[in-house]
Amino acid sequence: MENCMENARLLKEGITKTGHFEILSKDVGVPLVAFSLKDDSKYTVFQISDSLRRFGWIVPAYTMPPNAEHIAVLRVVIREDFSHSLAERLVSDIEKVVRELDELPPRSSVKTAHVTVDDLHRGKAERPHLKKSISETQRDICSYWRRISDKRRAASAKFWKAVVYALYVIS
Repeated sequence: MENCMENARLLKEGITKTGHFEILSKDVGVPLVAFSLKDDSKYTVFQISDSLRRFGWIVPAYTMPPNAEHIAVLRVVIREDFSHSLAERLVSDIEKVVRELDELPPRSSVKTAHVTVDDLHRGKAERPHLKKSISETQRDICSYWRRISDKRRAASAKFWKAVVYALYVIS
């Protein structure tokens, strides 16, 4: 466990030295490193996660729970087989990915309206198609499934209430 914590510390130092990330995880408990971009105007943690896959790394990126959805993080859990040299290699690969993404033009605002090609051909250009951001789409999906879950829970509660009542009446 001490070795894992030492490798987590080494990884945190390397990620911090890049100057692009803010470390969000604490040094207590599970050996993991959670970090977010200081400036996400050019690219996102999701793009970094996707680009790291080319190097064989699976570094999940996700948004935080409700009331902190605006924070997106990358997370690395340090296992027993995660060595000192692997930590150095991951930092090196993160630096490569960040350099590549820095060379790309800045991403456009995700809240701009876009007219689809089909609309232009059909003469419906006056009604543009509005694209949603990733977080808005995720929020919509979560609320949709939450509504379905709530309906099922309510139906189940109503069913069991009827069963209990029927058993009470029978006895």
